[in-house]
Amino acid sequence: MRTLLVIAAVVLVVLAVVGGWLAYRAQQIRSNLESSMSLLPELEAAVVERDVDRTSAVTADLEGHTAAARAAGTDPLWKAASLVPFIGQNFSAVSEVTVSADDLVNRAVAPMVDKFAALDWDALTPVDGRIDTAPLADIAPTLAAAAKTVDLSYGRLEEIDQEELLPQIARPLQDAVAALGEVRGPINDASRAGQLLPSMLGAGGSRNYLVLVQNSAEIRATGGIPGALAVLTVDDGRISLTDQGSATELGRFNPPLEVDPAQEQIYSSRISTFMQSANLTPDFPTAASTAQRMWQDRHPGAVIDGVIALDPVVLANILGATGPVELGRFGDPAMDALLADTQLPPALDSTNVVPTLLSDVYAQIERPVLQDAYFAAVAARVFEALTTSQGDSQRLIDALVTSAGQGRLYLWSASFEEQDLLTQTGLAGAALGPTAGGASFGVYFNDGTGAKMDYYVRRTVQLVKSCPGNGYSQVTVKVTLTNTAPMDAATSLPEYVTGGGAFGVDPGRVKTSTVSYGPSQSFLQQARINGVDVPIGSFAHGNRPVGVLTSELGPGETVTLEMDFSKVVQETEPVLDVTPTVQDPSEVLLPTEGSQSCG
Repeated sequence: MRTLLVIAAVVLVVLAVVGGWLAYRAQQIRSNLESSMSLLPELEAAVVERDVDRTSAVTADLEGHTAAARAAGTDPLWKAASLVPFIGQNFSAVSEVTVSADDLVNRAVAPMVDKFAALDWDALTPVDGRIDTAPLADIAPTLAAAAKTVDLSYGRLEEIDQEELLPQIARPLQDAVAALGEVRGPINDASRAGQLLPSMLGAGGSRNYLVLVQNSAEIRATGGIPGALAVLTVDDGRISLTDQGSATELGRFNPPLEVDPAQEQIYSSRISTFMQSANLTPDFPTAASTAQRMWQDRHPGAVIDGVIALDPVVLANILGATGPVELGRFGDPAMDALLADTQLPPALDSTNVVPTLLSDVYAQIERPVLQDAYFAAVAARVFEALTTSQGDSQRLIDALVTSAGQGRLYLWSASFEEQDLLTQTGLAGAALGPTAGGASFGVYFNDGTGAKMDYYVRRTVQLVKSCPGNGYSQVTVKVTLTNTAPMDAATSLPEYVTGGGAFGVDPGRVKTSTVSYGPSQSFLQQARINGVDVPIGSFAHGNRPVGVLTSELGPGETVTLEMDFSKVVQETEPVLDVTPTVQDPSEVLLPTEGSQSCG
């Protein structure tokens, strides 16, 4: 009996020691991970401020804390505790978190910080018309390794069954998975950029890019009618403007070019007949490849290696970084004489470029060919400011990132390998593929007035989620359009702006085709205009349902369009892509209503 008591006492002592040691290790893990989290905002601030010394110091502290957490989380006793029935999975989950945190710091954060310390930021923006591609090529492997580490860590933590964990373990794990999920997109985009930019900037040979300057005053699905065109030639990072033209000059293509039959059914053969209509489709790869073929057809011997699209807001963002550009004389006697008689500004800046290009030019220059010439000349001046490194390099980078984030900047490559990488980013503007996965919705606008009245249209777009009781979600796409043109627009606005009734729309009124895309496998159920059920054009693009409604508004009028998509099988938070307009996206995109799960 006495022997049993001694054994029991020894066991209790051992358990107490083990329990105390595990508690000590748990405190170490918690303390070091919390310290690591507190350092992240400081690291981000140091990177943004380009403070190399502080960035290196914070990273060193971060490495110390994650290493200590990993040592505690992989302690032999801690690993043994993970084998204990009922509670072992909690110890195992914590171990995975500490290992992932340390991997991320050592294999992603620290290597990128080292590259950051040596990076010449000014080399990332044009200097004397050239971008040095060497730093981009040098940092590419580091970005790729960092992206892989983030993906692996995310996958490892996401696979942990959180339902079997204690709440105090599950909640921090959920936060870690969510944080990594937010980081994955930007770091993968950066990795792809590192792979793409050197070759696309001509490191391996000269490239020609067709630039479509989209005019938002006459809306198209990807932003606006591509009136002014330019060709940029890039050779070993040196950028030059080698040709300019207009969509009008290309004329009509008869017979139309071959395009995807499904898209031609939705948007008509106009997408392959006129450059001005190539982007009636929201699928930029289709619009871009069509534009490439149109330019090459009209310019025998020309080779277009890629297509870039931007709108006047992008020019405004760039001018916000470069400062104003003086327009001066255009070199065309007729144009110079014409402009001398107008009140158009002699210099353009971030505040006046949008109203000048989308409104004032039409009030003061009547001939469309001269309007296009003015657009092209302005684009050339802004391009010159960009490529001669006028302004701060960081602000220029921020301007381009902001433009891309607002969906105003698109890029397509004729290289299959490059386009495959681009398709995984928002720059591709693809209606199908990786960026259109999950509960993805799209709302796109196409002008039916045949004029420049969209400058006066204000829009809001919202998703409204409901549960009809069949186990699936139903999502209603709700769109409001308001014509803010003056009440006497028919007479006070130039005929080129109103259209003069040339396409069957009375002057001052605005006709719009609103196109809505639902997620794959969902169904387009029904539609309403101002609450009244109406017939709807129903189509399919790939495996996505597409609905089309047409509306017409007089000055001061508003219309509300609703399209219901049923049997939405995706349980992820809905994502909405919308045609960029003259408005700030924050004014257009309203928060989703009713985000409850219907499972």
